[in-house]
Amino acid sequence: MIKRQILKDAKYSLTQFRAMCITGPRQSGKTTISKMLFKGKPYISFENPLLQKAADDNIEVFMYKYAKGAIFDEVQRVPNVFRQLQGMLDINTKRGQFILTGSNNFLLQEQISQSLAGRAGYLELLPLSYAELQKAKLAKDNINHHILMGGYPEIWQEKLNPSKWMNGYMQTYLLKDVRLLRNITNLAAFTRLIYLCANYAGQLLNKDELAKAVGVDAKTIQAWLGVLESSYIIYLLQPWHNNLNKRIVKSPKLYFYDTGLLCYLLSINNQINLVKHTRYGAIFENWCITEIKKNRTNEGINGGMYFFRDSAGNEVDLLIEKNSELVGIEIKSTKKLDSKDFQGLKYWKKYQQNAGAILLYGGNKPDILNDEIGIVPWNEVGNI
Repeated sequence: MIKRQILKDAKYSLTQFRAMCITGPRQSGKTTISKMLFKGKPYISFENPLLQKAADDNIEVFMYKYAKGAIFDEVQRVPNVFRQLQGMLDINTKRGQFILTGSNNFLLQEQISQSLAGRAGYLELLPLSYAELQKAKLAKDNINHHILMGGYPEIWQEKLNPSKWMNGYMQTYLLKDVRLLRNITNLAAFTRLIYLCANYAGQLLNKDELAKAVGVDAKTIQAWLGVLESSYIIYLLQPWHNNLNKRIVKSPKLYFYDTGLLCYLLSINNQINLVKHTRYGAIFENWCITEIKKNRTNEGINGGMYFFRDSAGNEVDLLIEKNSELVGIEIKSTKKLDSKDFQGLKYWKKYQQNAGAILLYGGNKPDILNDEIGIVPWNEVGNI
């Protein structure tokens, strides 16, 4: 069993709220961690059509059975549960009664804000981080292995072929999760969008370009990107803004929550093809930024991640708020650095002279440049 870093925060949340909601991608380990937290309490999965029907038919009778608490998995499928829980939790204010899980962030947040505001805590469980794999002694000293494997627990625990597993994952996602959302009427076009997004990983988002390629309008692309975000397939990294430079780019950059899935969508199934791929630098960047995002999420830090780019092409891949400071992080897949790799950070330092600066790269040796820029190897990403 791989110990999840978020477990400590989850235990604390159960002492603070009457119910706790755990959201995250399908197969990220939500059920496992819920059962660890609620040993001996009933587990109900609303992916079971019989249980879903029973709750829909008579929610009062259904919920009476679990008045002492339970785990409700994929609870967004039965909105009546939230309304019934509201009354139950108003009567009984004891902490840590229910755990609610789901793989659609939008539907869960909508229901919580409407029915359980102030009554339920909220946690995100993302796929395994490199730091978690290190602690479990499963990590390899090979960045390309980790990029291909991604972070889904079942792949690591059962030593599965990531490409084969991802094929089944995509089919499950399209057949079960997407069909819950009423605005997806053209599944073929939506699937094309997912594959196109893989080619945009690490790039500025251009909705008009995507709309033209998919064959739908820009408003539809906007809605579908929202679906991909809320179901934890992609996330958008927003640009950093200030009032000093009006030439700063305002479009977000697109990244995938899991590089194993990203590689599958790009038809990359081995390390040789990965290294030779024209998008290797962007895939490496995606892995590094997502690892930092996982580490921050596991520590209960939400937001505080941006990128910098101006209209002249000056850029820094990632800016993070850390200890009340802004740290610039440039990411390079190369194992041997040269002076041009530091240009973005040096330009950034002109604007933020006291800010930290890190170059995260594909090599194995840490170093310091001019006492200003820290050089961090990929396998120390968990320390950032």
